Amino acid sequence: MLSKPATMLLGLIYEKPLNAYEIIKLLNYMNVKWWFNIADSTVYSTLKALEKKEYITGTTEKVGNMPDRTVYSLSDKGKAMFQDTLKKSITQFNYDTNIFSIAAFYLNTFTPTEQRELLQERLSVLQKYRKGIEKQVNPLWESEVSSIHSANVKRMIDLVDAEIAGTNRILKSCDET
Repeated sequence: MLSKPATMLLGLIYEKPLNAYEIIKLLNYMNVKWWFNIADSTVYSTLKALEKKEYITGTTEKVGNMPDRTVYSLSDKGKAMFQDTLKKSITQFNYDTNIFSIAAFYLNTFTPTEQRELLQERLSVLQKYRKGIEKQVNPLWESEVSSIHSANVKRMIDLVDAEIAGTNRILKSCDET
């Protein structure tokens, strides 16, 4: 599975070939820094790592009097890894919700049918996860643990409930397109 920065960059390159400067501009335009902090230096180092793994290919271009720039395109190997990472990120639950947020940005990588199937699978995973946590909460258990521990477990349920609501919202938007 790809790292979060690698997934984000491959998603942008999947949509169209880009150079590093264009990627940084897009990330700023998308206001990514407010929910996923990715530094400019991380963009450059991640691009080099992706190129080394042959997930992207760089082509040097000359535009006017400007210095040469490298435009990156997704390779077949990169496309396969990207789609595999998206599927895993959508169908698994992680309290680091950035993983799903990044994957959700690129749902259009899949057909509408695949989108719905992946999101339905995510909902199923989330429901099972919620039921598992909920089994823990009962009067006997609550009398044996600290109030902070009990409150934290209930907070975990709140987080799963928020993910269920958000996933349903995204699924509804898939049905509207």
